[in-house]
Amino acid sequence: MRFEGKAWRFGDDVDTDVIIPARYLVTGDAAELGRHCMEDADPDFVKKIAPGDIIVGGENFGCGSSREHAPLAIKGAGIACVIAASFARIFFRNAINVGLPIVASPEAAASIETGDVVEVDPEAGTVTNRTKRLTFPVAPFPPYLQELVATGGLVPFVRRRLEQKKGKESLS
Repeated sequence: MRFEGKAWRFGDDVDTDVIIPARYLVTGDAAELGRHCMEDADPDFVKKIAPGDIIVGGENFGCGSSREHAPLAIKGAGIACVIAASFARIFFRNAINVGLPIVASPEAAASIETGDVVEVDPEAGTVTNRTKRLTFPVAPFPPYLQELVATGGLVPFVRRRLEQKKGKESLS
């Protein structure tokens, strides 16, 4: 699992109402939420991004409410990964729950500007700013977390594990 895309930089304290404005919380559909991702920060954001692009934030990315709509909107917009100096704890958990890869690195986040091409390798534990030819170490994702993200989040991960367990029991 490796991600490479164009970076879109936002500042500190990007709250969940900026990520997905409350007026769109009438649905839990990721694609519909994705159409309005970051709309209040940049009304043309979803028109400018490409699938696989990467959001970069400063300190406390995802602060605000505890709703899962924010990481769902990011994922639904086609963003591959979020890099930030730090994440609000509930956003961090919700992102993992919905299968959105996130990486905390103050150094990487500070070096990346909008338009830079960035590669994130959560398995190896690196963030590389290809534009500036800088690489930063980050905490690698443990294998179970890699699997959880690869399967699309907590619900598909648990469903898959239960099916595997059921399959093993039927063979006994």
